[in-house]
Amino acid sequence: MSSFVSVTRDNSVAVVAIDNPPVNALSFHVRQPLFEALTALRDDASVTAIVLACAGRTFVAGADITEFGKPVQQPELRAIVALLETIAKPTVAAIHGTALGGGLELALGCHFRVADQAARLGLPEVKLGLLPGGGGTVRLPRLVGAAKALGMIVSGTPISAGEAKAAGLVDAVFEEELLAASIRFANEMVADGGPFPPVRDRNERLAETDLSAFDAKAAELARKARGLEAPLACAQAVRNAITLPFDEALAAERQLFLKLVAGDQSRAQRHLFFAEREAAKIQGKDVTRRKIARVGIIGAGTMGGGIAMAFANGGFPVTWLETGEEALQRGLAMIEKNYAVSVGRGSLTEEARQQRLGLFKGSTDYADLADCDLVIEAVFEDMAVKKVVFGKLDAVARPGAILATNTSYLDVDEIAASTSRPQDVLGMHFFSPANVMKLLEIVRADRTAPDALATVAELARRIGKVPVVVGVCHGFVGNRMLSARGTENEALLLEGATPGQVDKAFTDFGWPMGPFQMGDLAGLDIGWRNRKARGQTAVIADTLCGQGRFGQKTGRGWYRYESGSREPAPDPEVEELIRAKAAELGIARSEIGADEIIERTLYPLVNEGAKILEEGIAARASDIDVVWTNGYGFPIGKGGPMFWAGLEGAPKIVDRLEHWHRLTGRVIFQPAPMLRRFAETGSWEGAGG
Repeated sequence: MSSFVSVTRDNSVAVVAIDNPPVNALSFHVRQPLFEALTALRDDASVTAIVLACAGRTFVAGADITEFGKPVQQPELRAIVALLETIAKPTVAAIHGTALGGGLELALGCHFRVADQAARLGLPEVKLGLLPGGGGTVRLPRLVGAAKALGMIVSGTPISAGEAKAAGLVDAVFEEELLAASIRFANEMVADGGPFPPVRDRNERLAETDLSAFDAKAAELARKARGLEAPLACAQAVRNAITLPFDEALAAERQLFLKLVAGDQSRAQRHLFFAEREAAKIQGKDVTRRKIARVGIIGAGTMGGGIAMAFANGGFPVTWLETGEEALQRGLAMIEKNYAVSVGRGSLTEEARQQRLGLFKGSTDYADLADCDLVIEAVFEDMAVKKVVFGKLDAVARPGAILATNTSYLDVDEIAASTSRPQDVLGMHFFSPANVMKLLEIVRADRTAPDALATVAELARRIGKVPVVVGVCHGFVGNRMLSARGTENEALLLEGATPGQVDKAFTDFGWPMGPFQMGDLAGLDIGWRNRKARGQTAVIADTLCGQGRFGQKTGRGWYRYESGSREPAPDPEVEELIRAKAAELGIARSEIGADEIIERTLYPLVNEGAKILEEGIAARASDIDVVWTNGYGFPIGKGGPMFWAGLEGAPKIVDRLEHWHRLTGRVIFQPAPMLRRFAETGSWEGAGG
């Protein structure tokens, strides 16, 4: 038997074990011996039952996605599941860790599924721009009902063993050792005598379906899909399971799968899947990590509170420091309120809330940070203020403690130079709200030690963040490119567009919201303050701020927000202001289409990314894509700005940038050399430093 699949016997029960670390993916070298083993056991009269189990830390956690889009090597997963359904003796999938994607579809081929208490089960293919291609959309509804299956498949979110048992997906959940319990379960099924109908023949739950209610739920999910094809295809496939005979529904699932896997959206989402894993790989991966047992946070404002919650949620004790007792208590009260809201929503238990609150230690004395292994400052975005903070930290922090700044723009090298230990200093740029947003830009200063960098990258994953290492420049990767994307915003308004037209071009592209609505949400005063600090102006935005129009928090910004509503309404006063400023500047306004808006905003975004690659601020083009899809809302179905540049056509982007550069003379439109090379070669490789 193969080294990847083994067969052992416990009297008349055969145990088939898959061993393909790290996650027992269903690669060809697993599928072939698994098919052969199951065929032999099916025909072996001395075997009364079969238990399908996995070695290592998990059950099969999915297919081998490196095989997607390539010629299929037989036997494929569907053939193995079909084989399982020909076995008359009871078959039991013993699930520990995770049964995801193809792993759960494999388990659905068995008569029974049992699990340990910590197991999680799901069909997350939608997150790769796909639907389950091994019969999951047709078999799962037969066990849990169409509505439950729809929610699981369209969200891609795994469920616990307990929830799976309640839903009918799992037949038993065991506290004791799983394999022994699974063998005992199999013997009990043999003693029961059957019959043992395969999942394909279990139609009782489908007969209960209210099709009109199902369609209403599917329509609601479709509205949330924001242009993504896979959620719609998933809903259609589950509906087929209700309305079509089993084999027809199975064939329809396959056709939908093949269409998605060949499409740009799935290519983009699979690109992001690998990009996140590449971004986590940094130089110094073999260095010894520093031990992080306690974390210190300086600053009890919104950002500091979010960072503190992120670490407490990850199980880390937090010392939270503010300069005054009143500000500290206000911050702690905010934390309590946020956790109370989570309890009210049902996303957190009261016990978990108390545990997390117990991890906080408030202080107004820098000396209390002396036992922290990592200290993150999250104070006002001012270099002088941050240098004072780091000077105090330098005096109290223990040797070897990592000192991090949460700056969004400032020079981390200059901050590090204000200490006697620049090797311990780096940037940790969280995104607001820090306890929710996944992205963490880890800023590598010139003298940051490799072990400090590696420690923080690993720590980021432990608290549920997606880390991307970036270099030092104004705004790093994300905010530097955001500035390039927004350079033409006011020019577009002055020349003829409205805020609503620009925002619609963005939402039609797939963004969750456009730049003007986002500005209102964040607060226009933030950009105003930054512009004044840098000696810059924005004729319309500065006027709005001068009128006290800061966005949603004041009820007026680029839009109006009636009676505390978060829904933006066009504001005639803003449109009149735009026309007046255009007249004042002698600008003749004309109609501006969506294509022009995209060219003047997203093409410079890509161009700035190319400059960042050329300068070595980002190591890989895919790192930039991870930043933009996880931190700024770039549509995942387009794979991030650098991947999208390939879909859009880099020669076209260069051509249109040159057009706008000739027309306006603005530097933002001058194509970067790296972008020109990409247009010629079709590859970003060789970039970075």
